[in-house]
Amino acid sequence: MSIGGILVLTQKGDVLVSKFFRDNIGSHRGVSEAFRLKVICAKEVRSPIDSISNINFMHIKQEDLYVVAVTTANVDACLVFEVLYSFVNLVKKYTGRFDDESLRRNFILAYEVLEEILDYGYPQSSDTETLKPFITQRGKGLKKLRADRASKITIQATGAISWRSPDIKYKKNEIYIDVIESVNLLMSAQGNILNAHIAGQIQMKCYLTGMPDCQFGMNDKIPIDHGIKSERAPRGGVELNDVNFHHCVRLTKFESDREISFIPPDGEFELMKYRTTEIRQENLPFTIISHVNEIGRARIEVEITVTSNFAPKLTGVHVKIVIPTPKNTAVCRTIIKGGGKASYNSDIGGILWKIAKFPGRSKFLLRANIQLIQNISVEQKAWSRPPISMEFQVPMMTASGMQVKFLRVVEKSGYTTIKWVRYLTKAGNYLYRI
Repeated sequence: MSIGGILVLTQKGDVLVSKFFRDNIGSHRGVSEAFRLKVICAKEVRSPIDSISNINFMHIKQEDLYVVAVTTANVDACLVFEVLYSFVNLVKKYTGRFDDESLRRNFILAYEVLEEILDYGYPQSSDTETLKPFITQRGKGLKKLRADRASKITIQATGAISWRSPDIKYKKNEIYIDVIESVNLLMSAQGNILNAHIAGQIQMKCYLTGMPDCQFGMNDKIPIDHGIKSERAPRGGVELNDVNFHHCVRLTKFESDREISFIPPDGEFELMKYRTTEIRQENLPFTIISHVNEIGRARIEVEITVTSNFAPKLTGVHVKIVIPTPKNTAVCRTIIKGGGKASYNSDIGGILWKIAKFPGRSKFLLRANIQLIQNISVEQKAWSRPPISMEFQVPMMTASGMQVKFLRVVEKSGYTTIKWVRYLTKAGNYLYRI
C-alpha cells in the first residue's frame, strides 16, 4: 500500500504543506485545486473519502486545517487515516499544537516528519522516541540532536528496542508501580448486582540506568482469557477477562510462562490494562442502603446508609454521594450521623454529601426531609427516582484483589534498584438504584 502524497490546506484552500511521493498523481497544483473546489467549497461534506478525476482523496480536519492523503491506488483506508492522525500527533508533540500559525513557523519540521513516517509513500515507524534522532529542527518540547547520538541512529531505527536508548544514566535508580482500579457498578433497589466490572491499569515510572530487563509477577499465576480457554484462578488469584500490554512486553514469554518480561521505556508509561467481571458483593468498597418514603405529593423522607467494606486500617478519601431529589424540591433538611457535610444543590438536582475521610468497616447515615412545590395548574409527573451516584478513592487497596508479588530488575552493571508499589481503587460509574 502506498500513498501518493500528503497535503495540508487551510479553510480558504491555501496549501501549507505539500509532499508528493509518486509521479502518477498529475499536476500538484491541479490536485490541491480539485480538493478545494469539490470538498472545501462544498456546502455539505458527507464523507471523508472522495474520488475526483480517478484520484482518491482521504482527509481529516484538525484545528480548521484539512490534512489530505492523495492516491490513485486501491489502498487500505483505515491505514491511511492512521497515518494522517499519526502525522498530526507527531507535529503536536514536537511543536505543542497543530494550527495555521504553528505550521507556517515549523513547516520544515512538518516536512521532516513526513519524510520519516513515509518512505516513497509506504508507512514507516511513527514512534516519537524512534524519530527524535532524525528530526533535526527545533520544535516546542524537542531537543536538538546531539552529536554523540548520531552514531546510534542506525541501531535505534533498526534494532528491536526502539523505545529506549542504551545511554540513559541516573544517580539513583528507582522504579514506581501504580495499580489503579476503577469500579463500575449498577445495583438494583433490591440489592442485586445488575452490572459490574473493574477496569484496571498498571502505570510505571522508570528512572533506571542502561538497558534493564524487568520481570513482573502478580498473584502467582493468573489465568487470563487471552484468546485461549483459561481455567479458574488459583486461590488468592485474580481471573482477568481482557488484557492489553505495552508494546515493550514480550508476549511469547507471557503466553508460555505467564510472566510479564520487558525492557521498560524511560520515564512514565502504562504497562498494561485489564478488566475483570469477577466481583462479589462483599468485595465492593462501599455499600449503600436507601429507604425512600413519598408522603403524598408534598413531602419525601429519605434515609441513606453507607457502609465501607474494606479493612479498618484503610481510609476512603474524597467521598462524594449525590442523592437525587425531584425537580420541584423547595426545601431540604438533612441530619448526618457519622461525618461529612450535606446540602441541597439545585445545579446537580439533588443532595450532595461530601465526606473527607471514610474509615474502613464504618457506617455513616443521612436522613433528609424534602418539601416539594405544588403546582395545581399543571399535572405533575411521577418522580422517576434516578440512581444514587458515588465518587471515592481508597488508597492501598484493589477491589479485584490484584497484588504485585515480585518485580525483578536485572542490568549488566548490577546496580541496586529502589522499588515503590502503590494501589488505588476509585469509583467509575458507581450507581445504586432507589
